[in-house]
Amino acid sequence: MKNLRILSCLFFCATVWHANAVETSGKLLLTGGVTQIEGAGGGGLTPWAFIGGYGTRDQVGASAYYTNVVISDYHLESTGALIGVYDRVEFSFARLTFDTQKIGALLGLGEDYKIKQYVYGLKVKIFGDGVLDQSSWVPQVAIGAQYKKNQEGDVVRSVGADDDAGIDYYVSATKIFLAQSLLVNTTLRRTKANQLGILGFGGDQEASHTFQFEGSLGYLLNRQLAVGVEHRLKPDNLKVAEEKDWSDIFIAWAPTKNLSLTAAYTVLGNIVLRDDQSGFYTSLQLGF
Repeated sequence: MKNLRILSCLFFCATVWHANAVETSGKLLLTGGVTQIEGAGGGGLTPWAFIGGYGTRDQVGASAYYTNVVISDYHLESTGALIGVYDRVEFSFARLTFDTQKIGALLGLGEDYKIKQYVYGLKVKIFGDGVLDQSSWVPQVAIGAQYKKNQEGDVVRSVGADDDAGIDYYVSATKIFLAQSLLVNTTLRRTKANQLGILGFGGDQEASHTFQFEGSLGYLLNRQLAVGVEHRLKPDNLKVAEEKDWSDIFIAWAPTKNLSLTAAYTVLGNIVLRDDQSGFYTSLQLGF
């Protein structure tokens, strides 16, 4: 209930603020991105340099989302909201719930044991305009941070994690080439999160932050529809489970600026006792 109140408050505050701003957004459809699984504006797996929502330089935008990931032996849900202020700063909140399903019993936690994590994000645009400045190849660049707090400290330490909280830092560069209908994004993340932090931070193999590369490539089929791929490198900090890179193939549909739907096939590799974890990712986003 506490997180639902936070989510409602974020969206309500943005709505009130938006009512006093310019009513019609100047951003192109889909350039607000969808919502990344940890709450930032971007793709499903990785943040982009674009500020979430459809607010321009004199507007405030916002979005709320629900993401459902069903893979071979586990289930992950992510809900949250973000506010984009004057196309310069983005504040976000996400709540991740990881259901261990039958594997929970094998781990001694009980079947359908759920691990919860909260993510508080901040992103700041540094320079560039990845959409409107088509005369230059220079991308839009943003820096960001995500503070992550796992609610199951005893559990994550029992599998070898050093801590139940940590901060990811990242820099993203994003460019849309309108003539080619192509979006390119690269993100460099400094992290020590195990499986996004679901299994804590640091571990018995590596305790420090490491740099990990993330990338997105999208093709705009038309103004409302995009397809693409993403890949995200991951740290491998725990002896109990070798952590693999994540990747997906996605399709995103935005009939209006207030609604977008994303579907993807994800390949996540090993996740605690189970190899070859793959399945489907779906996400609904409402915003302006």
